Amino acid sequence: MLQSPSLSSVETRQSWVVATVVLMVMAVAFGAPWVTVVALKNIAAEVNGERSIPALAGALVWIGAGLGGIIMGRVAERVGVRWTVVVGAVMIAVGLALSTLGPSLPLYVGHGLFIGLIGIGGINAPSYVYVSRWFDRRRGSALALISSGSFLAGAIWPSIFERAIAAAGWRHTMLFYAAIELVLIVPAAVIVLGEPPDTPHHATVTSAAHTQNSVLGWPANLVFTLQMFAIFTCCVPMSMPQAHLVAFCSDLGISPVHGAAMLSVLLGSAFLSRQVWGALSDRIGGLYTMLVGSACQTASLSLFMFTQDELGLFTVSALFGFGFSGLVPANILASRELFPVGEAYWRIPTLLLCSGTGMAAGGWIGGILYDHFGYYAPAFATGVAVSAVNFMIISTLAFRRSQTVPA
Repeated sequence: MLQSPSLSSVETRQSWVVATVVLMVMAVAFGAPWVTVVALKNIAAEVNGERSIPALAGALVWIGAGLGGIIMGRVAERVGVRWTVVVGAVMIAVGLALSTLGPSLPLYVGHGLFIGLIGIGGINAPSYVYVSRWFDRRRGSALALISSGSFLAGAIWPSIFERAIAAAGWRHTMLFYAAIELVLIVPAAVIVLGEPPDTPHHATVTSAAHTQNSVLGWPANLVFTLQMFAIFTCCVPMSMPQAHLVAFCSDLGISPVHGAAMLSVLLGSAFLSRQVWGALSDRIGGLYTMLVGSACQTASLSLFMFTQDELGLFTVSALFGFGFSGLVPANILASRELFPVGEAYWRIPTLLLCSGTGMAAGGWIGGILYDHFGYYAPAFATGVAVSAVNFMIISTLAFRRSQTVPA
């Protein structure tokens, strides 16, 4: 769909080896912030029960990762992804160790600067650009695969962290995980993440009207600004259940073990369904995939306001994981479809900054609204409203594309 059939494909078996290793790297790197999510009530107990403090630490990871992605994306263009990933893993380990010194300042600096800005920032955004250069025919599926690393982390690590925190405390759990980061990521990056194939002749082609200063018949910067708002407003509601589900279950009398398992179900569902969304985006394109995903997220998030029993919450969590999982990689794919490949090194990190800012805002706002009202329904209602705005923005872009596609 996205390239001329006369061009030879750059995709090889090595392309999928690289994508699989990047998936593993992502799954380990994104495990670090989950320690704070699972230990939210434990950490809050040390600061008079204020959940907004550990929630803000998690928010700073997303903001830092977004800002760091823009910086490290440029660095990766010069020195290669291999070295930004290695440095990122080391910095995540440093951030976890620093965070053990306790709330609030060490926790904020460890999460925002070391885990987020330099750590995940050096891994996440550069990896999207890097992997996209290994693919031309099934780029949507590849991007969906590597972006599933954060969900795979959420599916695997929370239950492990819950038991480790119960046995050894959240500080020792962070130190233990810092060692895992170094042992797993550094060798994988050094061995596998070499130079991508040279693909300047495989420039992205889209059927929508595109000139140097025009995309979809509108100014290119206007379209990109709408994309930025779209990815921000999809991630605000996306993060609320992820950041607060374990604490929400505890408030309802559901054990932390089952709450962590519920979070794993949510993110496991997101991981599996993201592969479906990736295959769909290869067929219908990024914008239309975003439109369907936004509708699914809005509907499934609203169910959290009306579900209180454990079985029902497991079901809603699985549905929510399915609903939101295709949005971010579809947005990245839409950017590759609409804009020249030579601009990917700054457009993709900018979108991921907006994504991280949205994730940060959603998790933090959820904590603030809980601290004010004493229960989570207002937070979920706010998420539904923001998700509805997201649907309207994507509808505008999708409608515009339908009007500019040649008959």
